[in-house]
Amino acid sequence: MQAPTKKLALTLSAAALALAGHAAARAQAAGTWMVKAGVNNINPQVGSGDLSAPSLPHTQIDIKDATSAIVTLGYMATDNLSVEFYAGLPYKHDIVGAGAIEGVGKIGSVKQVSPTLFGQYRFFAADAAFRPYVGLGVTYAHFYGEEGSGTLTALTNPGGPPTRIDASSAWGASPEIGATIRIDDHWFVDASVIKTFIKNKATLSTGQTIDVRLDPISANLSIGYRF
Repeated sequence: MQAPTKKLALTLSAAALALAGHAAARAQAAGTWMVKAGVNNINPQVGSGDLSAPSLPHTQIDIKDATSAIVTLGYMATDNLSVEFYAGLPYKHDIVGAGAIEGVGKIGSVKQVSPTLFGQYRFFAADAAFRPYVGLGVTYAHFYGEEGSGTLTALTNPGGPPTRIDASSAWGASPEIGATIRIDDHWFVDASVIKTFIKNKATLSTGQTIDVRLDPISANLSIGYRF
């Protein structure tokens, strides 16, 4: 009886190891949900138009980068195709003078949130420890909380009430490249770089307007959990 018992024990052990290996292999496969939390830096690559009259010729603006926390939710539709939704806390960008008014410093600030929905293709096998991916997303950039500085008022409405800013929200396309590194069957590290093609218009309370192409580059680093 001892030999059959040993044989049964070995068979059960082998089956358990096979099931464990199968579970690990399926950790990044179709049907997997992924959540991530991390930080993201948005660096606008500004192409500014000229502020409409009355203003100095070539009065332009630049927008500084900002960093904030992000969270994402993703789903593996197949072993290689995934969808992922990015959201996060608001970003606050300083607006500074450029062109004819370069050097005047900060002329305002604006807050924004830019949720993005991506479709992604992930390379290599579902059980690979390192999986690069590419994606294409749709971004909605919502701008709010605009504030003009005393410098802006001095430039556009000297002696009058403070100049206010209204920035339009906009949609844009966002190609992405990134990679995940598996820590274990559930935890992983993720990093990606995103280029968003987007433009908007700012309208001042004085009636002047300026068109701005933002086209930011975003870089993020997150830790994720898959289930």
